[in-house]
Amino acid sequence: MTRTRGKKAPFEPGLVPPPGALLEWRDSQHFDRWQDRPCVLCDKPTPMRSHAGEPVHKACAEDWIAANPVEARLGRFASDTPSPRATSAPPTPDPSHRRPP
Repeated sequence: MTRTRGKKAPFEPGLVPPPGALLEWRDSQHFDRWQDRPCVLCDKPTPMRSHAGEPVHKACAEDWIAANPVEARLGRFASDTPSPRATSAPPTPDPSHRRPP
């Protein structure tokens, strides 16, 4: 039996935001706390990483999406996949459990 404890699930991108919208990069895999590398778009150092591991500032990626909307649909820079908790609605209270007045 193979143990998988400690291994993270594959890092999958979510949706490409429309031009002018902001990327949602909340996962820690977008941040390299050990090494800054030159941004692939502006050449300034950044600890940020895209889903593919490219060093890129989040703002540079958002500007690139706005300037290249057709190429952006291929998913070079995408938002994180929403977590199930973020997309689920809060539970609806059951009216049968109300206290009598």
